[in-house]
Amino acid sequence: MPFLANTPVEKMTGPYKRRWWALLVLCLSLLIVVMANTSLIVAAPDMTSDLGLSSSDLQWVIDGYTVPYAALMLVLGSIGDKYSRRGALITGLLVFAGGSVMGSLVDETALVITARAIMGVGAAVVMPATLSLLVAMFPKRERARAITAWTATSGLAIAVGPLVAGWLLEDHAWGSTFLINVPIAVAAVLGALTLVPPSKARGMGRIDYVGGLLSIVSVGSLVYATIEGPHFGWGAGPITAAVVAGVGLSAFVAWELRHPHPMLDVRRFAQRPFSGSMLAVLFFFFGTFGSIYYATQYLQFVLGYDALETGVRLLPLAGAVFVGAAVTGRLTPKLGMKPMVVAGMAIGSAGVFLLTRIETGSTYTDFLPSLLMLGFAIGLSVSPATDTIMDSFPESELGVGGGANDTALELGGSLGIAVLGSLLGTAYRDKLADLVGGHLPAAALETAKDSVGGGIAVAEQTAKNPAGGPQQAQALIDAVHEAFAHSVAQTSLIGGVIMAAGTLIVLAVLPGRGASGGDRPQERTQERPEQAKEPAEAR
Repeated sequence: MPFLANTPVEKMTGPYKRRWWALLVLCLSLLIVVMANTSLIVAAPDMTSDLGLSSSDLQWVIDGYTVPYAALMLVLGSIGDKYSRRGALITGLLVFAGGSVMGSLVDETALVITARAIMGVGAAVVMPATLSLLVAMFPKRERARAITAWTATSGLAIAVGPLVAGWLLEDHAWGSTFLINVPIAVAAVLGALTLVPPSKARGMGRIDYVGGLLSIVSVGSLVYATIEGPHFGWGAGPITAAVVAGVGLSAFVAWELRHPHPMLDVRRFAQRPFSGSMLAVLFFFFGTFGSIYYATQYLQFVLGYDALETGVRLLPLAGAVFVGAAVTGRLTPKLGMKPMVVAGMAIGSAGVFLLTRIETGSTYTDFLPSLLMLGFAIGLSVSPATDTIMDSFPESELGVGGGANDTALELGGSLGIAVLGSLLGTAYRDKLADLVGGHLPAAALETAKDSVGGGIAVAEQTAKNPAGGPQQAQALIDAVHEAFAHSVAQTSLIGGVIMAAGTLIVLAVLPGRGASGGDRPQERTQERPEQAKEPAEAR
């Protein structure tokens, strides 16, 4: 057997023998892409202190990754289809590693944001490539299991990112949380060369670059407005971005409907399995990412866990993802995808609603049931939805299919963190003003209202001030904790309502098991002569 995997998938006459080892490489690549965001959550306090970040700076350190990541996936997935899916994976990993090295070395806010943006570009290449390669390598009867493993890796990364970052921060600076990506990326590149076979679309034709440009403008503007508006006010910038997103989306739809070979055939949204699955991914990650975002802050700022302790306490979520993945692997073939997707969304909604019970004095055990339910729901519902999305695309558009799925995922997560994070901040500020508004100087009150971390910092200064003292400092800390617990409960109520509404919408849109749901892509349904002889053949 040759050391390098050189035989293209489309030239194979039987199943690729090392496809499960290749899947390990794809999952490893996915792991660092998702970890890049989750690890930053626990590194944020150290970065804020070291770089003197404002709340706006910190938001863009986080979301400098998100904007190019979400905006570019569709186009870069199509380019990978055209020229080389494995080449796209390797290129994306190298770009991602380069951004990680830069992020570990710089010490200025603008350069950190730039490094995160470079990592986002790399991630936008890697994510659709992993899914398109997976679908190209695995025969239909094995694909659901492979996608379940891919989905479980996403859930694992949600917990492993904070754990690894916390472990590194015990003895190293925050830059180490960037640098950990580099050896993993190098290992994934070597694994891709030796285990992942080349693959590209056959007879794809010219790439629709105009449609691609319109998608970049539309999604990028939408994500920017979503991040900037709720957090920092709807000034000229966010409003302009929202208008550009609306106009760009309309232009994109009009162009794609008239183009003979569109970047994304928008008529596909008329197929209920596809549109219902896309909505399921978007709504699900809206509630899940938003909830984990503020639950992690509560563990760190209110309960006082350090980065490593916070990461350890997120591990049950990862375990629950694997349990849910095992259940969906057994039940989806028997019950169909709709019951699994809807059940997962309902369980996730209930998990978010449970956080409405958070109050002053709540402990980690009050968060544990929600973390378990959210993890189980990820494993249960995301893989059948992703499998349905990818099965809606012909072989020549697998990268576009992966880009569409991942754009829904990233857009949902971005909306969740931005919208629920904004509601969290508003509820916290209002409650804290009610509790201590008349007892703090105006400047100190504004700092305390900016964030729970700011409130604790003001309390620490109050303890050192002869005019304050430990007693007043403790009273302020108690008020900050009460205000944040109140804001978590209020935000979870709204997040749960949105996620429950999404569940009902998905329930209405997804067809039953016996419904046709639209035509299947012709390229993927016709068997070649070899496939009739060997049902497990990889395409």
